[in-house]
Amino acid sequence: MRTLSSGFKIVISIMSTVSCLLAMACFSFAADLNSAEPATAEAQSQSATAAWRQFRFAANGTRFNPYETILSTHTVGGLQLKWKYTTGPYPGVVSSPAVVNGVVYVGSEDKNVYALDANTGTKLWNYTTGANINYSSPAVVNGVVYIGSWDDNLYALNAKTGRKLGSFATGFYIDSSPAVANDVLYFGSADTNLYALNATTGAKLWTFNVHNGEMNDSPAVVNGVVYISAGLSVYAIDATSGAQLWSSGNGSMIQSSPTVAGGAVYFGADDPDGTIYALNATTGAPIWTFPSGGVPTYSTPAVAKGIVYVCVTMQGPFGYYGVVMALNARIGAELWSYPTNGIIESSPAVANGVVYVGSEDNNVYALDASNGSLLWKYATGAPVDSSPTVVNGMLYVGSGDRNVYAFGLN
Repeated sequence: MRTLSSGFKIVISIMSTVSCLLAMACFSFAADLNSAEPATAEAQSQSATAAWRQFRFAANGTRFNPYETILSTHTVGGLQLKWKYTTGPYPGVVSSPAVVNGVVYVGSEDKNVYALDANTGTKLWNYTTGANINYSSPAVVNGVVYIGSWDDNLYALNAKTGRKLGSFATGFYIDSSPAVANDVLYFGSADTNLYALNATTGAKLWTFNVHNGEMNDSPAVVNGVVYISAGLSVYAIDATSGAQLWSSGNGSMIQSSPTVAGGAVYFGADDPDGTIYALNATTGAPIWTFPSGGVPTYSTPAVAKGIVYVCVTMQGPFGYYGVVMALNARIGAELWSYPTNGIIESSPAVANGVVYVGSEDNNVYALDASNGSLLWKYATGAPVDSSPTVVNGMLYVGSGDRNVYAFGLN
């Protein structure tokens, strides 16, 4: 692998205060502060409420919930369907749930954002956008739900009532899942831009144009740096100024969002070897590569306790199928693999020694994180491209059969 511009820096001056009048589009949450949850440090709120607030668990997360204690390798086999909620008539639910304060928030291809009671599945509210919501998954922070739609807008909704607080118009559809860190909202658009907005006012702070591809991936925000992938490259962007710190690529498409853990950036490239990469998070220099023998999908890697969990597509005698792989995070050695009967677009979640993932063979799987053995699976009525959320002894996931599913123990 060659590094395209390791260490390349661009100096960009950003005003400390950006007026709503100059930002072209903004939203204000001031009228709803009394009904919003108190602002707290994200790490504290995650631990205190055992909430899965954002696509990655947290803005700097790796789709690993370190607080789960109920579901484990010993108990997950007892998961049973607790409820399912059927959305509208459009194909299904690809968006991945957020779970905060006993409420499940999720988008649907029927154009709606839903808030459902996490214990019963009862609908609390829904908000209808102007087009379908695909892979964009909600971020729920300080009483506000942020989510993108194919109507080109990023929405901010009151988490308790579903009332629209505002929207920000981009130049094309949004599949990116927003991330919120330090009161800044980061998300991408298919208009090739990464956006940074003030999460309270909606004022635009900066944009970064990736030029060579739609910005559909979901940003990770770690130690003051935003990591994204688009087109042929992975980028590291200064979270405050929007200045590029480095970019790296090998001339192949990169469809998975990068995951950052332990000073490394992990992602897969659509090259002839289906290579999984680990780069130095500070410089972009390669640490290791692993030729998977398949094609990495849109699935975002999960990282937990020194292991990287990735999903790749293989071609067999009867067509394509998806494989979950576990790699040593330090050296890239394969530890185990588990094949499903369908392509995997779902991103794995890890909690208390179990890996959860959906497949286009219609199933949701629970695998032993240490050896890949099957612990549990459930067949829905259609492909599962939604990514699982595991919190408080419950598993939540969407399906192409239009349902949001919730599983728990008796």
